Amino acid sequence: MATLFFPDLRVNVEVSGPEGAPPVVLLHALGTHLRLWDPVVARLPGHRILRLDMRGHGRSDVPPGPYAMGALIHDVERVMAQVGMREAVVVGLSIGGLIAQGLAVKRLDLVRGMVLSNTAARIGIAAQWQARIEAVRAGGMAAIAEATLERWFGRGWRDLPELPQMRAMLLSTAPEGWMGAAAAIAGTDFYTPTAGLTLPTLALAGLRDGSTPPDLVKETADLILGSRFQLIRGAGHLPMVEQPDAYTQAIREFLESIGHA
Repeated sequence: MATLFFPDLRVNVEVSGPEGAPPVVLLHALGTHLRLWDPVVARLPGHRILRLDMRGHGRSDVPPGPYAMGALIHDVERVMAQVGMREAVVVGLSIGGLIAQGLAVKRLDLVRGMVLSNTAARIGIAAQWQARIEAVRAGGMAAIAEATLERWFGRGWRDLPELPQMRAMLLSTAPEGWMGAAAAIAGTDFYTPTAGLTLPTLALAGLRDGSTPPDLVKETADLILGSRFQLIRGAGHLPMVEQPDAYTQAIREFLESIGHA
């Protein structure tokens, strides 16, 4: 773990794996933090992996919201510059996938390929996000916890062995940070810029995902020339939690197929 200091923000980051190995960047979902990627990092020992807590999340600073998607993209840009990482495969989950798309459009020199996991070019509608923001403003993270966990994991979410850990991660998120990042999602529509991308891309979806259903993920994959789509069975919105072996194997095979291993 390390803290990077910028004039307006402190960002918590972790870099692991051999120096000089093919670089991979992991961008987490709304209401989680970089520890979400522990199962993936453990299964990709041959890569140089950068992960960070998005602003408003984990151990990074929680500036007042709302946040702009451009600011979230810029945070990743400058973290990559600070650690000297270029031509990485960026694995973005949910809002992390929106950030990955925006980063690829803006800085193709930083992004050699993408894994767009449980994400889309546009996620939900503004009114939907505004209602959730108002609920958190009134009642904190507990006000949306059960509905969020059900969207993440599907009908049998209460029986998930990892539920206590995931509930704790969600509830530990700063409400101001969650609301700030949710506002960024609400204001983002990347259909047009993403349709102009041609870099190697794997899109991953969880069969039981109620946040970004498989059809929505595939619709985004179809925007990108030559992209691949893969469904992870037995998983919802966070496949690295429910199916870490299958999920990481899909990423590993993609990395090998583009010579990034």
